[in-house]
This record gives sequence, C-alpha cells and structure tokens, in this order.
Amino acid sequence: MIVRIMGEGQFRIDDSDRDNLNELDNAAVAASEGGDETAFLKTFAALLDHVREVGTRMADDELEGSDVLFPPADTTFAEAQHEFTGDGLIPD
Repeated sequence: MIVRIMGEGQFRIDDSDRDNLNELDNAAVAASEGGDETAFLKTFAALLDHVREVGTRMADDELEGSDVLFPPADTTFAEAQHEFTGDGLIPD
C-alpha cells in the first residue's frame, strides 16, 4: 500500500498494517465528528507518526499512485473536519 502525506512524500506500507492505520483513522474521524480538537490533534499526529515509523519512505523521483492521501501534518482542526468524516480517509 502506498500512503502519501501531503507535503512530505510517499511511504510504502505493508498491507498487513492496514488494520492499524484504519483504527487510527477511525479514531481521528470520531474525534473530528465529535468536535474534540485535542483528541483529534493527538490522534492525527499518532497516525502520521505511525506511517513514518512502519513505512519505507519512497524516493521523490519514485512516483506511484497513492492508495491513501493524508493531509499535511500542519492541518488545522477546522480543515480536518471537512476531510475526517464518515468512513475516514482509508478506503475499506
């Protein structure tokens, strides 16, 4: 699975980690929809950190289509409330 963090690059992540990413994504959605900015920011940071930790950073010239696009790390809560809704950013 290829995950892009906007403004940061792409990461190759083993498909076996999809459930972990989905769990973090769902927690971010719940915090966003619940209006809990503190919980969202904490969960979103953990989600991006997880991508960086388990993923292998792809070279900038190694472009492939991304399976998942995450907004940049500096995304505000107001911006996130438009993206982290419903089923989240990770397709089932």
